Amino acid sequence: MAAADLSAAQLSEKHRHTLDQALDAIRSRAYWSPHPEHPKAYGETAGADGLAAFEAVRGTRLDLGQPGTDGWTPGETSPYGVPLGVEYPHVDADVLLPAMKAGMAAWRDAGPETRALVCIEILARISARTHEFAHAVMHTSGQAFMMAFQAGGPHAQDRGLEAVAYAYEEQTRVPGQAAWSKPQGKKDPLNLGKTFTAVPRGVALLIGCNTFPTWNGYPGLFASLATGNPVLVKPHPRAVLPLALTVQVAREVLAETGFDPNLVALATEQPGEGIAKELAVRPEIKVIDYTGSTEFGDWLETNARQAQVYTEKAGVNTVVVDSTDNYKGMLANLAFSLSLYSGQMCTTPQNLLIPRDGIDTDAGHKSYDEVVADLAAAVDGLLGDDARANALLGALVNPDVKARLEAAAGLGEVALASRTVTNPDFPDAVVRTPVVVKLDGAKPDDSAAYLSECFGPVSFAVAVDSTSDALELLRRTVRDKGAMTVGAYTTSSDTERAVEEVCLEESAQLSLNLTGGVYVNQTAAFSDFHGSGGNPSANAALCDGAFVSNRFRVVEVRRQA
Repeated sequence: MAAADLSAAQLSEKHRHTLDQALDAIRSRAYWSPHPEHPKAYGETAGADGLAAFEAVRGTRLDLGQPGTDGWTPGETSPYGVPLGVEYPHVDADVLLPAMKAGMAAWRDAGPETRALVCIEILARISARTHEFAHAVMHTSGQAFMMAFQAGGPHAQDRGLEAVAYAYEEQTRVPGQAAWSKPQGKKDPLNLGKTFTAVPRGVALLIGCNTFPTWNGYPGLFASLATGNPVLVKPHPRAVLPLALTVQVAREVLAETGFDPNLVALATEQPGEGIAKELAVRPEIKVIDYTGSTEFGDWLETNARQAQVYTEKAGVNTVVVDSTDNYKGMLANLAFSLSLYSGQMCTTPQNLLIPRDGIDTDAGHKSYDEVVADLAAAVDGLLGDDARANALLGALVNPDVKARLEAAAGLGEVALASRTVTNPDFPDAVVRTPVVVKLDGAKPDDSAAYLSECFGPVSFAVAVDSTSDALELLRRTVRDKGAMTVGAYTTSSDTERAVEEVCLEESAQLSLNLTGGVYVNQTAAFSDFHGSGGNPSANAALCDGAFVSNRFRVVEVRRQA
């Protein structure tokens, strides 16, 4: 190892308490976060400093000093219409991958605690630059600034720290050494000394996504790094900057703590190159984390046989509307859930299953048509002011989302038409309000629409014959298509138990009767599980023990005492 500017003792003094608190949080599932959500918590000049840092990196070449750099790839253009102009290193994997493996032995021998503390130092430095990262996330994902600040900053950092805590917990279940003595009656006992070492699998490949590059990327990155694996980060070509900055910070911290900076590296691609498939099947790659389309996720699971593959894919998120004792609150909560980040979240509700005879509410019985019309009015009221609409919607992340949105209007009766919103700060941004389309659950022709994921600001109000039929449709949807989230509104204890039973049997995360400031498409690190790993939308949960435990093996050495 190289000489360390930060010793193990200094790391422990700085971060051991944070690690202990994170361990307590994953055991208690109570609210906890070391990363402030409010922009002002970072200091009076942090906002201006972060914007200046973001502007300073635009139009530059981000040289990470990686081995095997054989050229440069062009940077992204923001969904807000702003060219970032950053060039990133393009690498020769035949040179880079052996260099990444060279530091593995020292990183492995450092042990779970040191690895965890180094990871926490990386997260602490990222946290100090949260304003800068927020602009990077905003201008690659299309999120509005406040969402990019929170989801791309503290919430992503929380998820990374959560993965570190699980990694430490799983690696330390087995003691590092043991004295073994087996009695032999009148003979001397059999005595052995045993050591147990958490051994990494090999190089981990992180394939990043466009919409949440840090929030979806940090769990896999830090789970692999904390369990001893080098990590090769392959960002989505439209969302490179946030993960490139992450790699830059990680390499700096690794070098300063005496480890090989090549334990974390970046792999970007030329337009149309498609290097993810090539990297995924290389023999050096032993762990893969992927968020994106079902098609490519399925391909990875089928073809990357040499690796442990963790995927988050498409799903059809569903809300069962049976009854409510807070009609206004239900409508407001659903309207916000449908609108946030233009529905470009893997947790956004798509199908709203509503009995065609209507529902009972505290405002009287409401017909199916009334519920849908009132929901449309709630969305209109929420987004009626363009300034507020821009703050909630952000921008459509790519042309495919816009095409799906426009095509959705032809799938059924439009209950709420999408409208264009102008962003005065970014006139080239494509900002559109959600569309809500009425469909009939009894018509086979309509099922093709609502039984497929329509990613973006598109929701279907599906009329069903009864709540019982809604539950059967929910079960079929989760079983066949998967779901990251399920919601339900009911005043009936029997219906509540029935919905819960469906979700328990089909492994779907359920939110019941949300009418306040918590929404079905939000999950909190250290407490909520994101996905379950038990239905087709994802084969892993963020985060749990299973998400980290197969990234390493325990190797035993026995010695005659």
